[in-house]
Amino acid sequence: MTATRRRRDAAAGSAETAGAACKRGSVCLVTETYHPEVGGGETQARLLARGLVERGWSVRLVTRRSRRGTARRESIDELELRRLPPAGPGRLKKWCMAAPCLLELLRARERYDLIFVSGFRVLGMPAMTAARMLGRPCVLKPDSLGEMSGAWFGPGLSASGIDAGGRTVARLIGLRNRLLRRASAFVAISSPIERELLDHGVAPDAIHSIPNGIDVARFTPLDGSRRGALRAELGLPTRGVLATFTGRLVSYKGLTGLLDAWSGVLRTFPDATLQLVGSGSLDLHNVEAELKRRVAEQQLSEHVIFTGSVDDVPRRLQASDLFLFPVQQEAFGLALVEAMACGLPVVTTRAGGLADIVTDGRDACTVPDDDPQQLRRTIEALIADDDQRRRLGREARRTVQRRFGAAAVVERYDILFRALVGGACGPRL
Repeated sequence: MTATRRRRDAAAGSAETAGAACKRGSVCLVTETYHPEVGGGETQARLLARGLVERGWSVRLVTRRSRRGTARRESIDELELRRLPPAGPGRLKKWCMAAPCLLELLRARERYDLIFVSGFRVLGMPAMTAARMLGRPCVLKPDSLGEMSGAWFGPGLSASGIDAGGRTVARLIGLRNRLLRRASAFVAISSPIERELLDHGVAPDAIHSIPNGIDVARFTPLDGSRRGALRAELGLPTRGVLATFTGRLVSYKGLTGLLDAWSGVLRTFPDATLQLVGSGSLDLHNVEAELKRRVAEQQLSEHVIFTGSVDDVPRRLQASDLFLFPVQQEAFGLALVEAMACGLPVVTTRAGGLADIVTDGRDACTVPDDDPQQLRRTIEALIADDDQRRRLGREARRTVQRRFGAAAVVERYDILFRALVGGACGPRL
């Protein structure tokens, strides 16, 4: 158990009392993309913003105008939303958001007490610059592995012909991190994130271990007798097992290996269907087109469904029999937690932060992250064993209820933010 977790556990019993002693204020939540974009980071930012508003915080959210049809200013979920240029899709446009973000934080300085950055790879620098200039607390939360080390930037730099491992890049990352380490606090959503922060010079006392959370009332199991009707309503096959993946269709999610495994599964269970919920979006690692090409080449179109980005993820999960998440890299695994909350048996890996969530044989089946044959065998075993699927689904739901409920997660942010805004009157988490 790390020092951060010991502080977190010691604080849990006195959290409510300590939080009541601090005043609430106003938060400027900064994130690269937000609703209507769909993804784990966007979902988590919206859940936190809603929860803070419910607890009496004034929340101002700053993001990029990733779709030209969206308003520059609007009110959503009782929070003020400001979308910055440049507008529209494009992988490089997020980098051009840094300067407008700094100007917006300085312009609106009278409208917030604290800056919170969800995913600081691009926005950490402008946020920390504004915080230092204005004397405001700033909290940084990595949404992905590699944000502090700089490894996250590697593929993009290499694609641009820049040596990601060269001295120049290392020096620039080092200079950037000197500023970032001066943040008032860091939030680690998993133990690999915590280790990365510690390895790159963040003080242990500045790290607060707070997992991502979900609305367990929205992500909830559906009675088996209603599953067939829901599938028909969604236009999904009503015969055979329905397996589902949710998330971005990107290279590090293990989806090419999943298609290879699924091709083998169909030889044993020809009525089975795989549902891929999500899109490649604006991600640098987008493989959506490649996956669709593979499905066509392998003549799997009748057994693999691409839904694109959808707003009905809970219903897609509730209509399913099992959840497949064979990722190779994952900072946390929000999609996995959502599926577990819906009572689905899951087949996943222990990559990154997933090892913090699942226990093999108790609430999930885990496989190596680079072995399509083992993935196939595990899927086939679950499809053939109704009792095992039901048992794993029940235990998965219990795990989420116990550890990842939204109310408990938002409460811990509430305590942290009040401590920073109102003085050191809250416990470390």
